Amino acid sequence: MIWFLILLVAASGVLAYFAGLGLARRRAAVSGGVPAHSRPEQHGYYALIWVAVPALVVTLLAGVFSGPVAHNLLVAGAPDAVMELEPFRREAFFNDARLVGEGKAAFQVWPGALGDALVTEGARSARISQTLTWGGVAAAILAVLMGGLFAWTQIRPTLRARNRVEGWIGGLLFACSAVAVLTTVGIVFSLLWDSLRFFQTVPVTEFLFGLQWSPQIAIRADQVGSTGAFGAVPLFAGTFLIMLIAMVVAAPVGLFSAIYLSEYASPVSRGIVKPVLEVLAGVPTVVYGFFAALTVGPAFREFFNGIGALLVGGPLDGLGQYLLLVQNQMALVAGAVMGIMLIPFVSSLSDDIINAVPQSLRDGSYAMGATKSETVKRVLLPAALPGIAGALLLAMSRAIGETMIVTMAAGLAANLTLNPLDTVTTVTVQIVTLLTGDQEFDSAKTLAAFGLGLTLFLVTLMLNVVAQRIVQTYREQYD
Repeated sequence: MIWFLILLVAASGVLAYFAGLGLARRRAAVSGGVPAHSRPEQHGYYALIWVAVPALVVTLLAGVFSGPVAHNLLVAGAPDAVMELEPFRREAFFNDARLVGEGKAAFQVWPGALGDALVTEGARSARISQTLTWGGVAAAILAVLMGGLFAWTQIRPTLRARNRVEGWIGGLLFACSAVAVLTTVGIVFSLLWDSLRFFQTVPVTEFLFGLQWSPQIAIRADQVGSTGAFGAVPLFAGTFLIMLIAMVVAAPVGLFSAIYLSEYASPVSRGIVKPVLEVLAGVPTVVYGFFAALTVGPAFREFFNGIGALLVGGPLDGLGQYLLLVQNQMALVAGAVMGIMLIPFVSSLSDDIINAVPQSLRDGSYAMGATKSETVKRVLLPAALPGIAGALLLAMSRAIGETMIVTMAAGLAANLTLNPLDTVTTVTVQIVTLLTGDQEFDSAKTLAAFGLGLTLFLVTLMLNVVAQRIVQTYREQYD
């Protein structure tokens, strides 16, 4: 039904546009020389809006409420044998009735009177669906006719159609921006609400400063380990460690790439290198995860195992024994691959910032006899430093929020360590782990994900705000 209504609205809008266009021209021709305020095309858009918008509202309401209305009508007339079923079984019966009404096979076999009732309820479900469909079509047609009649009475040479259409466009743009703002408010509210429920069970101090993370709950009250441990410091340490490794890789490589592309590369080289470099930005993170797990991880393991084999039996035998135990999953692998992922991010932003430095600064430096490398080191980088710092902070925010690479390359063990060869986990990975599968949203284990989400949200928000302030300061200085 929805697709039919959308096609109906589209066709009605096109017809309304041309009808309004023709009507405006005819009435302008017989107006006795009265000057027209707006062009005929704007009258056409005015008619299109008044025909399409009411019909779209009807279509939206039909799409939202037709399902619940049909379900309530089906439940209201159900026989006693169906209503006596358990809630879960009753919903399964109504779902099968809807399938039968659509001409499909039921998921279950219903014995006795329920089998007979399934056929009857399926036919009734089909009638309800057909009634609602034709009702929605009739309502949409009525909305089209009423909107068209209103537009027909309004179109005349003195109508300020241009202003009316611009008003509708402004309202649409405001609605889009309001949706974005309301979505952000909804996200923050949901995080705050469930985080407050979590902190009613687990103290904030234990969460922020606890050194053990084991968010387990007991199935029975007498089960060992029923309280769990919700100290998030190991998660913060793992997140910081992987982010630090990633920035050690991404910051110098991305910055030097930007300097080369901006100051040293010829137009031909820039046209080749820059698109190839930015291809990395389009690679899905799951592909980076596969690359880390299947290529980088085994390579690092063989490298450190080989060093360990050389050290065993010597004065550094303990270190050699440890290196022999290094596995594929480690913070170093996740951080290195994440740094590769961030290279185009840092390079692209830094390149734009360096290119935004006024050419007069370069010319002045060259006029004083400075070489290109001296100009880069003593003029361009100091001038672009605020913007580059903002780009690095945005890259840090991106690294903190990464999940897939860490899941596949660093493991799930919440170890409190700064050793890059150990397995660690991050805040985002634990959020995914806690919310995977069937969960009870009244337990501390599940609600811990919202506490972690709120902490992550505040940290990334702070980094983004600082980065934006730095970039704004830079732009105000050189715009």
